[in-house]
Amino acid sequence: MSSTLFRNARLIDPETGRDEKGDLLVENGKIASVGTSLPQPSGEVEIVDCAGACLAPGLVDMRVQLREPGAEHMESIESGATAAAAGGITTLVMLPNTEPVIDDVALVEFIARRSRDVRRTIVRTYAAATKGLGGRELTEMGLLSAAGALAFTDGVKAISDALVMRRALSYARTFDLLLIQHPEEPSLSSSGGMNEGEIATRLGLPGINPVAETIMVERDLRLVEVTGGRYHAAHVTTRGSIEAIRKAKAQGLPVTCDTAPPYFGLNETAVGDYRTFAKLSPPLRSEMDRRAVIEGLQDGTIDAIASDHSPHDQDSKRLPFASAASGIVGLETLLPLSLELFHNGQMTLPKLLKALSRNPARILRLPGGQLQAGTPADLVLFDPDKPWRIKVETFKSKTKNSPFDGRPVQGFVLRTLVSGLTVYRHDG
Repeated sequence: MSSTLFRNARLIDPETGRDEKGDLLVENGKIASVGTSLPQPSGEVEIVDCAGACLAPGLVDMRVQLREPGAEHMESIESGATAAAAGGITTLVMLPNTEPVIDDVALVEFIARRSRDVRRTIVRTYAAATKGLGGRELTEMGLLSAAGALAFTDGVKAISDALVMRRALSYARTFDLLLIQHPEEPSLSSSGGMNEGEIATRLGLPGINPVAETIMVERDLRLVEVTGGRYHAAHVTTRGSIEAIRKAKAQGLPVTCDTAPPYFGLNETAVGDYRTFAKLSPPLRSEMDRRAVIEGLQDGTIDAIASDHSPHDQDSKRLPFASAASGIVGLETLLPLSLELFHNGQMTLPKLLKALSRNPARILRLPGGQLQAGTPADLVLFDPDKPWRIKVETFKSKTKNSPFDGRPVQGFVLRTLVSGLTVYRHDG
């Protein structure tokens, strides 16, 4: 395999906080050396003049829905991996809510084979915590983990039964595994469509009170105290749940959490005139909660930012608001939308990229998220300042359900590498 030498890059290492001009050499799929004015190696070498663009670890997206197997017309593993590569994502982890549900070893192995066949962004998978996502009978977590499942979750469904959740945490602790929860109390959220409040009342839409999230998180944290199991709360959106997680971390509990760009880039006003493309689960929250999410990212309470990519076809979204599917696509907008936190002066670039790469890799015990010699050369080269406007018709994702269409952003992916091989390059 030939070598690649990146010259004149702005090197961003989230692990060390490094942010300086330098060079990086890739050999045999790994980072060989990082520094200033590296000597050119002998033999065949590709020289890439970065012209001051940022070179950073590829993003690790820890919450992605793909629709293969079962509904490949919405998003296949190939289309999802292609879209992720265009977004600077070098590893994505998919939820198990496919058809059939990923709750046995054969399906975990199927995802691994398909990822190898696609040869773009690395696609890993979670396995279901309960069989068929039914919320009752636990899956064989030990066997599924040995087959390659990174963690266990019921995807977009909460494990609502407290006894089942306690058993799941205890079982997972036996094998030192991670349990990921969709934190919404179903009895308080299943009949709602958007955040409960003045806007929902004015639109005549049934609301979901933020307490539905907070109650579930607080209950689960009590169960973590009892069991000692590793716990991760997905896409947190409310001040109450963030404060609960902050306190749990101060106690030393094995707890982590993530959020997604819509929850710090939008608030409930985005629903506007019944815009179903702004219907999410959990829903867009109040401005107070949006600011609480940013505060959680700033102080490290929220560990990671994930795309929460949820592809739906037109038939699922172009319906009355109450009947429309929840979720938006996010692979190709994860980096530019997150960079708004940097451009607004709310987070430094190394700290932001830590939430996008190193922290999710650490939570899932993956090797990515750092510019260190000997680590895999999973990299993204991007211009943090280049302005452009999001246009859903240019997405490589099969579906275009995004409320960010037309939004002006700064930050453009120029090149993405996985194990030293270029899997995406911007032509233009």
